[in-house]
Amino acid sequence: MLGTRLFALFLLIVGAGIGWFSAGWWGVPAAGLPQMPYKLGLDLAGGTHLLYQADTTNLAGDVNEAMASLREVVERRVNLFGVSEPLVQVEKGGVSGQEQRLVVELPGVTNVSDAVAAIGATPVLEFRLEQSTGTTTSFAPTGLTGQYLENAQLQFAQSASGGLTNTPIIVLNFNPEGAEMFHDITSKNVGKPLAIFLDGALISNPVIQEAIPNGVATITGSFTPEEARELVRNLNFGALPVPIELVSSQTIGASLGDTAFAQSIMAGIWGFIFTAVFLIVWYRLPGLIAVVALLMYVAISLAVFKLIPVTLTVAGLAAFILSIGMAVDANILIFERTKEELESGKPLPEAIKEGFHRAWSSIRDSNFSSIITGVILYWLGGTAVIKGFALVFVLGVLISMFTATTVTRTFLTSLGLAHSKVANFLFGHGFGK
Repeated sequence: MLGTRLFALFLLIVGAGIGWFSAGWWGVPAAGLPQMPYKLGLDLAGGTHLLYQADTTNLAGDVNEAMASLREVVERRVNLFGVSEPLVQVEKGGVSGQEQRLVVELPGVTNVSDAVAAIGATPVLEFRLEQSTGTTTSFAPTGLTGQYLENAQLQFAQSASGGLTNTPIIVLNFNPEGAEMFHDITSKNVGKPLAIFLDGALISNPVIQEAIPNGVATITGSFTPEEARELVRNLNFGALPVPIELVSSQTIGASLGDTAFAQSIMAGIWGFIFTAVFLIVWYRLPGLIAVVALLMYVAISLAVFKLIPVTLTVAGLAAFILSIGMAVDANILIFERTKEELESGKPLPEAIKEGFHRAWSSIRDSNFSSIITGVILYWLGGTAVIKGFALVFVLGVLISMFTATTVTRTFLTSLGLAHSKVANFLFGHGFGK
């Protein structure tokens, strides 16, 4: 019994610490811990939502790879624009689900024209020569761009014995016009770096070893195979960019986001208060313990949202409030089973133990089915709103299982109440004895 009570005290202390950390949401500093603000979605923080449709009809390569490269390029442009916590992701839409779309969310940006100008239409691949001016070094354009590159290939160097090594090399193939330009550049600049830029960002800086007349260049370096694969992808889809068209834009003001945030928080608070009152009035002492467990559930959930971090949207907050109901449901199952055991004449400690044992299978099955549904919703949801709802819901269900079966059980068994009239009243039901 002493060990159980010490463990219950430990849970209370840990729960209080987690709650203090989570309270940073309301501006309360978590002493000794780094400040980690919650990540709010566009509907709560305000900003601009842009939806682009990609034209992949003339794309010869892999569509998924092309869209991944396009997402990286757009994300790089958004970051250069100085947007805090941007979200750039690929979605599939249309009746057949085959349309390729790019979603761009820019928190804090309310000028749509500036956002569209920052993103642009297509990525630009350039080859530049290093030049020195006084004490500074820069790169001069050569006129050789991605439009002259036919493709890039990843190969691996051969060893002296003829076998392949783990050293990656990248082969560039230019079209006839590009081959002529490339020959002229390399013949005049042997020993100089020929830098490769994608959207103004340096992605490779190989040194020209000799004049290359056939339009085929080889890039060697100290990059890993994964880095080489990424570079090949950027070269290919920088040379053959996916055209995108802005199909919709939406601006959410900061005041509208603040209103939605405040309303969501108040809904959660009032929902928790009414739930707590019901549990205490109807289930008495076990209900009070369930309220403490629910407070720990809220604290743990908010801490997880900070640490992952989870982008909280209105839909995500709704899923969080819904998962509180799942946690309450598990406690009610435990209390009802315990009450049945008490009514059968069993001593209180045995009734608590047997009540948890009998309730576990129902709690397990109902929560697992909810988790499976949430995982499928996240996997096939498509949009960020649905994925956010599913992620928060699954996390909430998992945490609620822990608080109901571990925290509530530990607190109940640590009471050590003997079978008496007082204990029977405290573990009574409703407005009866």
